Amino acid sequence: MGCLLEKQQTTPEYYPLTLNALVAASNQKSNRDPVMDLAAGDVREALERLRAEVLVWPVGGSRVERWEHNADRAWELDAPARAVITELLLRGPQTPGELRGRGERMHPFAGLGEVEETLRRLASGPEPLVMELPRGVGQKETRWAHLLGGPPVLQPVVQVPAVPSTSTRELSERVARLEEQISGLNSKLAELLARLGE
Repeated sequence: MGCLLEKQQTTPEYYPLTLNALVAASNQKSNRDPVMDLAAGDVREALERLRAEVLVWPVGGSRVERWEHNADRAWELDAPARAVITELLLRGPQTPGELRGRGERMHPFAGLGEVEETLRRLASGPEPLVMELPRGVGQKETRWAHLLGGPPVLQPVVQVPAVPSTSTRELSERVARLEEQISGLNSKLAELLARLGE
């Protein structure tokens, strides 16, 4: 589905796509995460599943069967939503900034605000198409994922044990006690050494 959406927006002169063109688009080495290596049978099987959901269909009129999507009507996509969904399908979860930069080839976003508004719109309603993921460890920004194949598998968040907070006064008192103990141990060691004659 992502490849059909992408090629419709970036190379409309070749859209709808043949099965061979879809296989090549699916196995493309750039603009994909993960990079795949699908056979024609895999792509045909996916097309048939999408066809059963009335999301794609074959188009006649030429000697080679071509396929087109119905996502615009099925999911009520406008140009910004189509670009965002396409990027999420092709590259997985991304930040709004990544979606803006990568989606520019399909839709010239006015700014980050337009991307964020589009994501909020796609996340609302009775059947949301995207969701905001919890911020991961070491991530400064949240990422968004599509829900078209079901909810994304979330990586467990590793909980870092909290370091107990110690006030400066408590720390000073602990240091003073340790210094007293060391001083006492030094005195006892000196006495012991004196008794041994060293």
